[in-house]
Amino acid sequence: MKIMPLQKRGISDSRLALGCMPFGGEWSHAPFTQAHVVEAERAVEAAQSIGITMFDHADIYRMGKAEEIFGRVLKGQPGLREQIVIQSKCGIFLPDGTLPGRFDFSYAHIMESVDGILKRLGTEYLDILLLHRPDPLVEPEEVAKAFSELKTSGKVRHFGVSNMNVSQIRFLERSLTEPLIANQLEMSLAHLHFVDQTVHVNQQAGTNVHFGEGLLEYCQTEDIQLQAWGPLAQGRFSGGSLKGEPERVVKTAELVQKLASEKETTREAIVLGWLMKHPARIQPVLGSANPERIKACQDAERQSELMTREEWYELYVSARGQALP
Repeated sequence: MKIMPLQKRGISDSRLALGCMPFGGEWSHAPFTQAHVVEAERAVEAAQSIGITMFDHADIYRMGKAEEIFGRVLKGQPGLREQIVIQSKCGIFLPDGTLPGRFDFSYAHIMESVDGILKRLGTEYLDILLLHRPDPLVEPEEVAKAFSELKTSGKVRHFGVSNMNVSQIRFLERSLTEPLIANQLEMSLAHLHFVDQTVHVNQQAGTNVHFGEGLLEYCQTEDIQLQAWGPLAQGRFSGGSLKGEPERVVKTAELVQKLASEKETTREAIVLGWLMKHPARIQPVLGSANPERIKACQDAERQSELMTREEWYELYVSARGQALP
């Protein structure tokens, strides 16, 4: 079996991660309730029941409530913190009053954000910190200073990025002393640019592909873990409403159901298995707090191993709605 980059680095062997963005109810500053805490506890329990030991956060999720609720979960289960990997992100300011939404990779913001993350989670360290979205005003030397101090202090053990291309990663790496170990991007049967970028070389169709030339290959070469946000495509192919969806989505949902029936598995396992079949060893970050939906993903890794090349291409061609070549 091929080894994923985080396994190589001795950080995590969890092929799936649970995204904690749903924890906390509304995207507002309204306080969360005990019901929200119970919902998170059940989601974490469901994740653990299928072998998930990695949990993904961001300082902006539900205005910080997602991390605070997760902190309640950790407090209620002594010993859990050392059994799991916690990843969070910083660098985004949401619109506030007259101020616009904006990105910030300044030294001051990174340091302040990490302190806030740790306080909300009630933990002394993060396993992984990701820079959330590229900041046009980034000064790599400031990022390097923040990362170095966070590493030395023990507040953060590893670092990565999210939604970045090869040039942006290399630009940062020139100043960093710590390696970037992960890059989280949108990848799914509904967001196919990561595959299209490969097959559309020297084709006019490639002008409409927006993923990042050479990004998959660079991350594979440098052992940067590719993580997929939105891997289930909001349930389009696994039971969600298809009202108003284009024919290619409807047909692909039917194909997913057919394969799931033939293989006696779930539609979620087929959708994730397709993504995990890719040799880049992509790690899906599940975006659900529903325990049953989380458990429905249990068979994903096995299905990725069982999926034939023909089945993989059948799903890809169906989802893109256009024949190859």
